[in-house]
Amino acid sequence: MDTQHLQAFVAIAESGSFSAAGERLHLTQPAISKRIALLEEHLKAKLFDRVGRQVSLTQAGSLLLKKATKILDEVSSAQREIADLQGDITGKLSIATSHHLGLHYLPPYLREFSQKYPDVKLDLHFLDSEHAYHEILIGRFDIAIITLALEQDARISTSQLWQDELKFVAAPSHALAALENLCLADLSPHQAIMPDISTYTTRLIKELFDRENQSLDITMVTNHLDTIKMMLSIGLGWGVLPSSIIDAQLKVLDVSHPPLIRLLGCINHKERSLTNAARAFLEQLKAPLRKNVAL
Repeated sequence: MDTQHLQAFVAIAESGSFSAAGERLHLTQPAISKRIALLEEHLKAKLFDRVGRQVSLTQAGSLLLKKATKILDEVSSAQREIADLQGDITGKLSIATSHHLGLHYLPPYLREFSQKYPDVKLDLHFLDSEHAYHEILIGRFDIAIITLALEQDARISTSQLWQDELKFVAAPSHALAALENLCLADLSPHQAIMPDISTYTTRLIKELFDRENQSLDITMVTNHLDTIKMMLSIGLGWGVLPSSIIDAQLKVLDVSHPPLIRLLGCINHKERSLTNAARAFLEQLKAPLRKNVAL
């Protein structure tokens, strides 16, 4: 059974379409379809039902998916371990990261790493932290640099790297900006702009409001903090942002509350062996940056 055929099968099963699977594997849709046809011929079983543009697994497909994922994980693990026997820092390093960390924390580390290890191919994916966490759990990436989960899965290894202090903010022209000694009850009547309620950040704020029995009126949602910053700066509501991206476009509101800290760091699956490249990158994240890294 050809592992390339299994890769195509798993990509379709996870993405829900032949075209999306082709984009993930950098193949044309006819090439993906041919691999599935050969796999179905080899197994003498239909793996997908195709109704219009909808693709769903047959009973045989559902059975194969469990096995195929394990087979591909084992093959990938063997390839990594054999390559690492040489001690060289080469190959592909797949990283998932949130937009905020990818834009505001990682660039100097990525630049330094690529200069130090030019034979490593960096494969960078921007995902919400919660999505990246799930992708690590299913073995999709080597490591993820994200906002750490409020509750950690026992299968995940975590290295805390940084902290984000969160501040309540609004545009200087907002009605709340002129007030002092605010409490959460003062914020409740006003519109808030935040990430989705499923995100670690908004869950942290929601728990704070719940503890004081206050309502949280989230009227606009986006998971990109830089987009939230823009909407807040033009007076569309109040929000909560990391102090590292707050500037003169926003005013920190005088709100009495316990310190709000987001923990940021690197995660990997304990059962997926780290490559030499992944270990080297993690070590670099923990070490001070060189001041003379070329731009």
